[in-house]
Amino acid sequence: MSSRIRQVGISESPLNVDQALRLVSGPTVGGIALFVGTVRDFDHGADVISLDYTQHPSALDVLTKCAEETADQHDVLAIAVEHRVGHLEVGDIAVVVAVGAVHRGEALAACAHLINTLKAAVPIWKEQHFASGSSEWVGLPGEDVAVRAEPFDKLRTAPVGAQPGAVRQAQGAVE
Repeated sequence: MSSRIRQVGISESPLNVDQALRLVSGPTVGGIALFVGTVRDFDHGADVISLDYTQHPSALDVLTKCAEETADQHDVLAIAVEHRVGHLEVGDIAVVVAVGAVHRGEALAACAHLINTLKAAVPIWKEQHFASGSSEWVGLPGEDVAVRAEPFDKLRTAPVGAQPGAVRQAQGAVE
């Protein structure tokens, strides 16, 4: 891993924004770009009460490759990125991306590139739980807008690579 990559992680514990900022700070850093993704309370016209993130065993390797690609393609000094998995409540931090560079432009471009790349490539899926009692999976491989709008109980599928216990629990809820 490049010395510019200061942190790449997937954690079931709450994420620490201050730690990410410290990791990308330094005397040569003139600009830090930070993205913090949180669980919102509304999606697809429905009230969200919580969500669960499930990861494929390759997720950390793919996240590492995303960070390395970002470092290779942008003039940055330091990158820290971490994604949370497990059960999250509204307001919880789900992902942190911090990038330090000599100038703000490079930091902002690299931060945007990394969050967009990880959202598209890293095999982490979320199951949103709605106040109505229904739920839906988001981020499944090959998913399109029409599929995403379908609640999980109508799809009767689970994410590829999801942990067997999580799949059984989800399937048990719909059968």
